[in-house]
Order: sequence, then structure tokens, then C-alpha cells
Amino acid sequence: MKNGKIRAAVVGYGNIGKYVLDTLESASDFEVAGMVRRKVSDIPNELKRYKVVTSVSELGQVDVAILCTPTRSVETYAKDCLQRGIHTVDSFDIHSKILDLKTSLDEIAKQHQSVSIISAGWDPGSDSIVRTLMEAMAPKGITYTNFGPGMSMGHTVAVKAIGGVKAALSMTIPAGTGIHRRMVYIELEQGADFDSVANAIKADDYFAHDETHVFQVQDVEALKDMGHGVSMERKGVSGNTQNQLFHYEMRINNPALTAQMLVCAARATFKQQPGAYTLIEVPVIDFLPGDKDEWIKKLV
Repeated sequence: MKNGKIRAAVVGYGNIGKYVLDTLESASDFEVAGMVRRKVSDIPNELKRYKVVTSVSELGQVDVAILCTPTRSVETYAKDCLQRGIHTVDSFDIHSKILDLKTSLDEIAKQHQSVSIISAGWDPGSDSIVRTLMEAMAPKGITYTNFGPGMSMGHTVAVKAIGGVKAALSMTIPAGTGIHRRMVYIELEQGADFDSVANAIKADDYFAHDETHVFQVQDVEALKDMGHGVSMERKGVSGNTQNQLFHYEMRINNPALTAQMLVCAARATFKQQPGAYTLIEVPVIDFLPGDKDEWIKKLV
């Protein structure tokens, strides 16, 4: 840390990276160490007051790297940073592979006395904490998590990576009881075959487990709205008492909330022992700045 502030590098400057920068600028206990991008040409005006590089190694002192990269490249970037003794946070969002990522990064983090908090967005992330609390409140029962309607950033990025796709938007539509429909809108590269691209999208692990519909459109940007949301409900049993019903709901700007949780997790990395963690393993008070006793007096 420098001057008592956490020096954070922002790795990636897509939708999430832009909101992470905004969040860091509003957090009094952070300062921006710089930005890491694949290309340093055509730097946007809002980045010209920061050092923009292609590798975190070019930024000098960095305390924590906030990884705003596509999910499938998180592990590579995290390992590079952790080996340098730099803490990392990310919003890795393939639920079925979170434990594998945690295991992979935990060994490296412990070897290099660093900390990684993974899948630190809102789902997985803050919603995971709510689900955990609901489970504790009613140990027997069923929880349904219904997303949307709204734009899924992880799914959208996954579609953009498929050959023949020029631009994409993936919308999540809740069908109830935790079942979702994926509505995918794409612009094609010249010469691309729609049926081939659509089949590749449906076969991708992001979409293979849900009902997915793919549509070709002229202008994806005309459809975009980064609003999203979640509705979670658990009906269960506390002790031997039946019919306990809990409901949690929110409507959000997707990348803004993801960014806020990433910055909170970045703060929490300095309060953990070396290793890799998910959000449900971190005390929630560690996400907050300032004096812990003051938060206890205010919140308990």
C-alpha cells in the first residue's frame, strides 16, 4: 500500500472494467495503479491520466489486480498476478467450474503469500451469500434462483468469441423455479453461415443446459440494455417448524453491481490468509472500509 491506500490495477477495460474504474475513483481507500489492456493504442480520454500497459509487470507497485477479463481467461491472468505476490479478484461465472478454479489458484496463492477471491460478482457472488444465509435459516427446503429479465454479460462475451459473430447480445429470461430461457441476438460477419453459428452457440457450455433461441439482427446495439435482476425464494424448515418462506429480489445495472462487489472483494483480500476463496468464505464485514467496531455498532 502507498499512503495508506490500496493500489489496484484494472485488468481489462470492457463493460465491467469501465465500471470498476468508476467505483475505484469513488472509494477513498483505493488508488488506481494503472490499466492493463491488450492494446495501448487509441486510449480513451478517461484513461489518459492513468498508466495504460499490456502487462501488470509494467505498473510498478500493485497491491491487487481486479480482473475484468472474459471468464475463460481469468485463470491465466490470476496465476500470473498471484505468482508476482499480487492479490486478485475476479467475476468468474461458470458455476460448475468454480471449485476447480479455487483449487487451482489456492495452491499458487499459498506458495506466493497472496490472496485470490474468485467469482466475486453478484451471481456468483453476493447472491451466493444470500443463498447461504437462507440455507442456514431453513436447513431443509428448496431455493429457487430466477435471473432476469436482462442482459447476461458472461453469456454475451461467450457468444462474441464464436467464429462468424460480429456482435452479440444474450438475454436471460426467467421461466420460474430456477429455469431460464436464453435469447441470443447476433450480427454475423460477412460470409458466415447462420445455422452453423447458431448450432455452435447452443453447443457452448454457457447455453447447452438451457433452452436457447438465436436470432440474426441488423443492429445489436439497438437492443442493448444492461439492466438485470434476480428473484430468490426459499421455502423450508427451521428446526422442526415447517412453512418458512424467504424472498429476496433486486433490479440492477449488471456491470455496476459486479464492479462494486469486485472492489469490495479487493478490499477483503487484505484481511485473509494466503489462499483462494469464494465470497461465502469471507466475513461480510471484511467487504466494508474503515473501522470494524463502527460497523458493528451501526449494523448489528
